[in-house]
Amino acid sequence: MKNLAIVLGLFLLVFDGYSYAEQSEKTVMAEPTKIDVYRSPSCSCCGKWVAHLKESNFQIKDNVTEDVQAIKDKYGVSKAMASCHTAVVNGYVIEGHVPANDIKKLLKIKPHVVGITVPAMPSGTPGMEMGGKADAYNVMSFDKNQNYQVFTHYEGK
Repeated sequence: MKNLAIVLGLFLLVFDGYSYAEQSEKTVMAEPTKIDVYRSPSCSCCGKWVAHLKESNFQIKDNVTEDVQAIKDKYGVSKAMASCHTAVVNGYVIEGHVPANDIKKLLKIKPHVVGITVPAMPSGTPGMEMGGKADAYNVMSFDKNQNYQVFTHYEGK
């Protein structure tokens, strides 16, 4: 009977430790990532993109402005890489309808770039959903010298 009590005690200790570790991981994962979004008051797709980020555990500071171009100029977003809204997260620029998972990937790998962008406004990107239609598109990274590189490629439907 004494051995059973020892085994049961060890089981509870291990189980309790696992439960604590699992709970700690959930707590760390649950903390939202803060992101500043700059968008036009008249753009409905920007609001849909913001909703996509909220669903992906981002905490949004929503800056509605009539002069989004001034923000793009400030952060070095070229006309070739521009879209309808600009965001800043942990020092990186996010331009356009970039999927939340690509932002998370950027923050995880921390490349030496200014940011990532989805130029223009392709159908099927977050905030630009058009039923089942989705264009093929690239999420591009860019540096301070306006060098561009494919960060992620998405196939169309």
